[in-house]
Amino acid sequence: MMFLKLLRPGIKVKRYVFSSFIGISILVLVLTNLIIKNNVNTISDRVLIVILVIISMLIIYKSIAQCVKSVVALVNKGYINITFDENIEDLIDEDRLLVKGPKIVVIGGGTGLSTMLRGLKYYTSNVTSIVTVGDDGGGSGILREDLGMLPPGDIRNCILALADTEPLMEELLEYRFKDGRLKGQNFGNLFLAAMDGISDNFEDAVRKMSSVLAVKGDVLPVTLEDMVLEAELKNGHRVRGESIIGDEVLEQNSPIKRLRILPEDAKALDAALKAIDDADAIVLGPGSLYTSVLPNLLVKGINKHIKKSNALKMYICNVMTQPGETDGFEASAHLKVLINHCGKDIVDCIIANEQDIPEGLKEKYALEKSELVQLDIEQLNKMGIEVIKGDLTDIRNSYVRHNSEYLAQLLIETVMEKQLLYDRKKILEYIYLTKRIKDGKR
Repeated sequence: MMFLKLLRPGIKVKRYVFSSFIGISILVLVLTNLIIKNNVNTISDRVLIVILVIISMLIIYKSIAQCVKSVVALVNKGYINITFDENIEDLIDEDRLLVKGPKIVVIGGGTGLSTMLRGLKYYTSNVTSIVTVGDDGGGSGILREDLGMLPPGDIRNCILALADTEPLMEELLEYRFKDGRLKGQNFGNLFLAAMDGISDNFEDAVRKMSSVLAVKGDVLPVTLEDMVLEAELKNGHRVRGESIIGDEVLEQNSPIKRLRILPEDAKALDAALKAIDDADAIVLGPGSLYTSVLPNLLVKGINKHIKKSNALKMYICNVMTQPGETDGFEASAHLKVLINHCGKDIVDCIIANEQDIPEGLKEKYALEKSELVQLDIEQLNKMGIEVIKGDLTDIRNSYVRHNSEYLAQLLIETVMEKQLLYDRKKILEYIYLTKRIKDGKR
């Protein structure tokens, strides 16, 4: 049955089988002429034979390698079914495979980032989350002002998302005080603030908290400098402070023209730059375009290292527009903002939602001046951006969020097809991830 599937047109197997046959034929003819006829009289004849042998061996090697890649890709996409032993985990060290899994750097902030990390850690623990430190609102803003520390909120969320903790511990760290002078403060933020007090710097504090909570992967602030966001609106008005940018845009009725960070030469962490250099995939988002994703790219060194990296560069587009930031934006408009601020080659492909949402939910979001982000594939193709689409929606309590499990699965499948498939050293990890994806689809 599998043999018949391999004969289907367009699966890129037959062409490589045929080319390998050509290579073998050339090799056989050369060896026959050499051994049986012994018809090698001149130096030019010998050189020609060596050249033909080398060419035939290269054809055979390349054809077999491409054939194997095509078959593996078909297995991954489900066109060919392979039954895995249910006890495959007993034969291999799961933790070892997860640590050796694809190196994925995720850049952003907000709840969208931490939500995706929860799904991603099922496939690889080799994850580095680079998190914005521009937040100046809520409990994080208060701690930032009172203690002079970087905002802990987004970083805390990412640590918890990648942590291997008991439910009670997670509940404790998520607890928000309801009364007294600590009303509104999150215990996890206070925990990180205390850790900052006994550490050399904020980066050290984050690492210590990650160690205590057995985080699989790394969580890094994008910079250790006191970064502030400043938005220039189209009417010339300037707004300073992440927490008020959206409100000011709506009040001024003028969209954002340009985003800056202060200080403009804020330097990225060396560890963040190294993670980008070593990455198999770099993921921008999900999260607020102007206040979660873009600020990281404006930190000195981040944009430059992303462009130099050989990693697959992906942008995860939001499902809904954000009032005051992306009003009326289609998917391509999100990318245009990134390109206008960072230049070309910042993104190779976009992962975007193609699923509609119920009319009642549309009406609810319309009251909040938000709408579904439309996937304008034709415009994205004109921009030279590959589109990976799917139903990314997860509707809970009348709110639309990214489906963390499906999003992580889609992301890993993309990395496998475009990166791991061409790395022969990671074939075992590839097979293992294929099994995990199949298990997740059940």
